[in-house]
Amino acid sequence: MVRARSGRAAHAERRTGRTARRGARALTGLAAAALTAAGVVAAGTADASEATPPTTSRTGHSPTVARAAAVPKHAVTGYWQNFDNGATVQKLKDVNDAYDIIAVSFAEATGTPGAVGFHLDPAVGYGSADEFKADIKAKQAAGRSVIISVGGEKGAVSVSDDASAKNFADSVGKLMDEYGFDGVDIDLENGLNSAYMTKALKALHAAHSGVVVTMAPQTVDMQSPQNEYFKTALGIKDFLTVVNMQYYNSGSMNGCDGKVYAQGTVDFLTSLACVQLEGGLAPSQVGIGVPASSRAAGGGYVEPSVVNAALDCLTQGRNCGSFKPPKTYPGLRGAMAWSTNWDAADGNAFARQVGAHVQGMP
Repeated sequence: MVRARSGRAAHAERRTGRTARRGARALTGLAAAALTAAGVVAAGTADASEATPPTTSRTGHSPTVARAAAVPKHAVTGYWQNFDNGATVQKLKDVNDAYDIIAVSFAEATGTPGAVGFHLDPAVGYGSADEFKADIKAKQAAGRSVIISVGGEKGAVSVSDDASAKNFADSVGKLMDEYGFDGVDIDLENGLNSAYMTKALKALHAAHSGVVVTMAPQTVDMQSPQNEYFKTALGIKDFLTVVNMQYYNSGSMNGCDGKVYAQGTVDFLTSLACVQLEGGLAPSQVGIGVPASSRAAGGGYVEPSVVNAALDCLTQGRNCGSFKPPKTYPGLRGAMAWSTNWDAADGNAFARQVGAHVQGMP
């Protein structure tokens, strides 16, 4: 798809490891007007106990697949790199235990419209696919969910009609059955058709009722409930696990109060989370996605203490910056890091500090 958007919050260090360069953009009052026009109010969506179905057995599918426990009320998501871009190379078994959801990056487009495939990169050190599958089962046995992430900054998966929607759902389902993945992460940064992606994900959910579904949209994609990514999230909110928006590489954006906030601040994290929270997503479906280290993105990195302050502000109304949310959201899901590899390269500071903080949230 055509990359027509500037100021994207793309995952920066993927594949090449080159620092992303994004021109900062300040949205005008039009974004705030769009929120108002769309009726951005709390929509009474499901709370944490309702938003994520337990990931139990998968009726009619491979009985050999070990299933993870249900995603915890408060959870930390981390992306695991199936490539070497200068961060610490890991096997899944090496991923810090603080990560409740591990998103394997990435499944990519095949020659069939909408379909995706996955192949282990020899650079990560697995001797066989069976060794990789064994690591997935071990993480699941320890209570973690392991999902397959689709797309990435350079991903070009197009789901734009009935046939490609079916191909997407079928191919992701096959990867789940083949590798034992618990679900899918939607990380498409080059365009998304809400009507057909919603249809594809509903079909996947119908075939795999306990599927874990996460999303990692760019900041600009979640500025209004009228945006395609936002509409997709709302379209599957009865089984959506969490949206971990990328709060980085985006420049300045409008918060839910219509004011412009600069990335790399607690106000940026809280005011943009508020857009989603007041736009119809349940608190349990909102997570804060940040780079795990200053080397993991071109801009927007914040210290773990800032992430923790944002979590406190949103859930308890304390440790806020100048922005104060209209209410508290104690059911907020948690946080996300790009990536577990960059975190390991930084001494697992994110896992140790943010992980412990999320686990301690009431």
